[in-house]
Amino acid sequence: MSDTTHALTSNFITDIIDDHLDNGRFDHVHTRFPPEPNGYLHIGHAKSICLNFGIAEAYGGLTNLRFDDTNPTKEEVEYVESIQEDIRWLGFDWDDRLYFASDYFDEMYAYALQLIKKGKAYVCDLSPEELREYRGTLTKPGRNSPYRERTVEENLDLFQRMEAGEFPDGSRTLRAKIDMSSPNLNLRDPVIYRILHESHHRTGDKWCIYPMYDYAHCISDSLEHITHSICTLEFEDHRPLYDWFLESLGIFHSQQIEFARLNLTHTVMSKRKLLQLVREGYVSGWDDPRMPTLSGMRRRGYTTEAIRKFIDTVGISKANSLVDVELLEHVLRDDLNERARRVMAVLEPMKIVIDNYPEAKEETLDVPYFPWDREGSPTRAVPFSREVYIERSDFMEDPPKKFYRLAPGREVRLMNAYYITCMDVVKDENGEVVELHCTYDPETRGGMSPDGRKVRGTLHWVSARHALDAELRLYDYLFTKPDPYEVSEGGDFTDNVNPDSLQVLTGAKLEPSLRDAAVREPFQFMRQGYFCADPDGTPEKPVFNRTISMVDTWAKMQKQRRS
Repeated sequence: MSDTTHALTSNFITDIIDDHLDNGRFDHVHTRFPPEPNGYLHIGHAKSICLNFGIAEAYGGLTNLRFDDTNPTKEEVEYVESIQEDIRWLGFDWDDRLYFASDYFDEMYAYALQLIKKGKAYVCDLSPEELREYRGTLTKPGRNSPYRERTVEENLDLFQRMEAGEFPDGSRTLRAKIDMSSPNLNLRDPVIYRILHESHHRTGDKWCIYPMYDYAHCISDSLEHITHSICTLEFEDHRPLYDWFLESLGIFHSQQIEFARLNLTHTVMSKRKLLQLVREGYVSGWDDPRMPTLSGMRRRGYTTEAIRKFIDTVGISKANSLVDVELLEHVLRDDLNERARRVMAVLEPMKIVIDNYPEAKEETLDVPYFPWDREGSPTRAVPFSREVYIERSDFMEDPPKKFYRLAPGREVRLMNAYYITCMDVVKDENGEVVELHCTYDPETRGGMSPDGRKVRGTLHWVSARHALDAELRLYDYLFTKPDPYEVSEGGDFTDNVNPDSLQVLTGAKLEPSLRDAAVREPFQFMRQGYFCADPDGTPEKPVFNRTISMVDTWAKMQKQRRS
């Protein structure tokens, strides 16, 4: 066993690395994170980021950030920039080790020429449809291409002419010459290069042939002397091809290791599906707070610490599984509970007029942000005046048993302020309650009674004279079903998009301390949930996103399972 002290929980990957360090295959650890710049990163990528950077850090090694930019039709600089921002937000850095697969296009082309000269690659004229037909199936072996036995000289000539731009898109490919009868379909003479007359975001029009991922990936790993190429489980069947390329070329041989990707209920993790949601208008963009993208989660109010804690909690395994999104929410609540300042916000306001409070009077209450730590907590000034707002749901004219909030003739506590008693109810022409008239006890300032009498209900409130008008965006799951792909025959996953995944409240009232809230700064709106300021807001008209509600579904589920 290696003497390395790990900063992360041991798992089957660290066991493999320990064995490599002990038997001398490698004397150090060098990993990489290789995203494709064709979309924004999501929570599933966070698992790979934490694993690659975390393992290298634990072993005193290095991690490269390398963009797999081998398909110019889908890549954009916007994605390159967003990916870098997301990785840094998670707390990782690659220092000066930022690379692109396109950095190695010259080397990849030279290695392809070597494979041709060794008789291990050939130019094939089969169309894409014919390639699929010749490939065979899981139960039926493939057939050799009629162009498989071209001479080395002919293949060199054709490949160089492919590179020179003589042939149209799709007319020819360069294929590895392996085994068309292999039970592993990835070894049935896979395509190495295809013709694609498209400008590349970094190389421009220099190339009209582009390498396929399986080829570019292992070559890039080798050129960067990556010791451990950590991939998700779907690449396990590709590992023999990864090894075949490196062994055939006789170059530095990285070790590919596969782990189970992260799958969450009520969520899709396919960048193609996420792009569909964006393009078809189901969400406002890649950073929509309902999206599982890191930019969307960041905008919604998720913290770096919560995501990394969740990844640690889920752990690393070799078997695919589906994780309840409630676990992620449970971890997030625990994190926000420690860091979010408590403030008051009224989502659906009902006005109260305190008739015996002087009309011109105002006073300021010094209220702690963290009520459980009154001695050490920072405080803010909360204004109080004759008219205040409470939640409409905190009043009932004819309350049932166990409703302890405000009702006619009942006394309740306004949090950190005074006891009030409801004396009169004002209704509109439709019979709807629009205003309450109350009296207050001036001896109960701070929310305590000098005579020791008790009240059952405590309500949050906002001074009407000082309230901020705000827009609140309340988010729910983007999909109604735990498995969004569970659809009827002929259906699409978008059939399960939740039409109520966003509720916008435009008449909310906030205490004035929130006027200068920083974007993404976490707050607990007392009794309502955790919120953060959205960049769409202004000091005059703030916008807040509900990060998550107060109810901890995961904790309830665990309690039920134990009972």
